Amino acid sequence: MSTATSEQTNKVTISDAGPSAKRVSIEIPAEVVTRKLRESLDTIAVEAALPGFRKGRVPRWLVEKKFGSALRKEAKTELVTQAVNQAVEENKLKVVSEPTAESLPTLDLEEGKAFSFDVEVEVLPEFQLPALEGIKVKKPTIAITDAMIDDEVRKLCINEGSLESRENAEAGDYITGHAIMVDAKGHEFYNLKGAVVQKPTADKEGKGMILGIMVDDFDKQLGSPKAGDTATIKAKGPENHEVEGIRNAELTITFHAERVDRILPAPVDQIVQGLGFESEQRLRDAIRQRMEQRVMIQQVGVMHQQIAKHLIDSTQMELPQRMSAQQASRTLERRRLELMYRGVDAQQIEEHMAELRASSSADASRDLKLFFILYSVAEQFKVRVDENEISQRIAQMAAQRNVRPEQLRADLIRTRQVNGIYQQIRDHKALDAILSRASVEEMPADEFNKMMKEQGTGAV
Repeated sequence: MSTATSEQTNKVTISDAGPSAKRVSIEIPAEVVTRKLRESLDTIAVEAALPGFRKGRVPRWLVEKKFGSALRKEAKTELVTQAVNQAVEENKLKVVSEPTAESLPTLDLEEGKAFSFDVEVEVLPEFQLPALEGIKVKKPTIAITDAMIDDEVRKLCINEGSLESRENAEAGDYITGHAIMVDAKGHEFYNLKGAVVQKPTADKEGKGMILGIMVDDFDKQLGSPKAGDTATIKAKGPENHEVEGIRNAELTITFHAERVDRILPAPVDQIVQGLGFESEQRLRDAIRQRMEQRVMIQQVGVMHQQIAKHLIDSTQMELPQRMSAQQASRTLERRRLELMYRGVDAQQIEEHMAELRASSSADASRDLKLFFILYSVAEQFKVRVDENEISQRIAQMAAQRNVRPEQLRADLIRTRQVNGIYQQIRDHKALDAILSRASVEEMPADEFNKMMKEQGTGAV
């Protein structure tokens, strides 16, 4: 534990809050609080304009009565932000995520009184990086086949297809309705109108997804509903869900079906005409060109995976026994953006996210461990990411998803994932730096896949 005093005479105490976490306790002196509140009131009083008073002539007591609550809230935010940033800098904490403060919203500033609060920050744990030179990496040689292009054409036809209303849901059909998720005590986690589920196809072996939860016997519990029917789905909350209350909880999901639809694939000639190609062959040529770029990304991706595995297996560090909600959310965000970057379609991404939530704590710990390792590698190699790189990455991902870059950027901003793009590029550049120093051996994709299967790791 350490205690420090800042230039503003804030009293700061740093204590351990578990592996990779610190608790920062701060006391802001009464005179600082009073000065900040009065300065904020003065600023508002100069600009305030209320009925019956000229601008800047409103009595201070009336300004306080009208704007006091908002004024104190804004002043608190400014004081806390400044105090936390200063404490982190003065104590040289290597913070890797935004601070959290559960009790802060219930605390208020008062004139003449010191303001005390606690925040928890996630910090880079102490560990020794392994040697980063000469790591052995296999590079699969991947050839684009006609069958692969056929599959892409099929996906395109489905994406551009039309909906046919059905009476009863059959395998592969989509059901739109109202879904509500509660736990055994009746606490509601989600209440979503317009929720969409798919009745599992034969290859899913009965597994299906609803409200981001993968359910092993989903097909059996869902049945074959028609519009107006209600299905009740029982499930166990995934142990690594980003909502802590859902973890390992006994969940009940009520799904009221409102409509049942089947996607009818669009004819290929309609796709050709709609996208402005002269012929189907021109369309296939364009798909091949796009797939060549995707294959390059895939090749680099599997080499990155091998390096990541080596780093995880070769690094010792103390980790939390369970992931925090913030850590779980960040892990899911990283995986989602990685799949988007690789060109995986939206439905498969959501299925992968549901599987990831249900993964073991050991898998989650490996992801968290890799996050810390790559953060340290990026620091060692002085990796930098600029705005131009972020824009290029968003444009690349938008092309993979057939959307405009500005639309994808707006979506990423809305879902607060732009920082995830920054982290993804930083991680990729850190892995690229190691790859440039690696011992790379090419091998046919089928041999590579066989080797990866034997090792129990990912194939291409």
